[in-house]
Amino acid sequence: MLLVVGLGNPGDNYEKTRHNIGFRCVDELARRYQLSFRSHRGSSIVAEGNMRGQRVILAKPQTFMNRSGQSVVALRQWYKIALDNELLVVYDDVDLPFGVLRLRTRGGPGTHNGMRSVTALLGSQDFLRIRVGIDPVPPNWDASSYVLGRFSRDEEAQIPELCGRVADAIEMSLSAGFTAAMNQFNAVNQKQSKTTTE
Repeated sequence: MLLVVGLGNPGDNYEKTRHNIGFRCVDELARRYQLSFRSHRGSSIVAEGNMRGQRVILAKPQTFMNRSGQSVVALRQWYKIALDNELLVVYDDVDLPFGVLRLRTRGGPGTHNGMRSVTALLGSQDFLRIRVGIDPVPPNWDASSYVLGRFSRDEEAQIPELCGRVADAIEMSLSAGFTAAMNQFNAVNQKQSKTTTE
């Protein structure tokens, strides 16, 4: 089983903000497999189905970002999942350039309030995650205003492809393992970053 939790804030006002890229990525997976977010579990809306021969639960916490850990803990208890290989969290990251993905098997929460809540309430940093770059906070900007703001027009046009790559990475992790997905998608991102720099 794999529980994929996309972090974000509930409500139409937040739907296309930078902080909600996690929601949009799990929405893309649901679209690919024709799954609907109809059930409510652990203060989240969830969609369940089979992907690549495995049972997968997609979840969007409804507790607001800074209390995401409450939902993740409740989901873990409900589905009785193992932390180290059955929980995958997808979230935005201001420490990465826009569009860059980083797949990791563990790590600290950084400055992300949602991940701070998740790691604190789980009491562990040992779970899978996909960090989705949204660009650093611009100078003289308030961090909260930035992540709760919307993408530029050019960035928004790239969101479907970006969410598609996250979905591709999750599908590969299901069929070939998370390490294989890390090797492919992290390497691709490093090449893209190098090309951009050059």
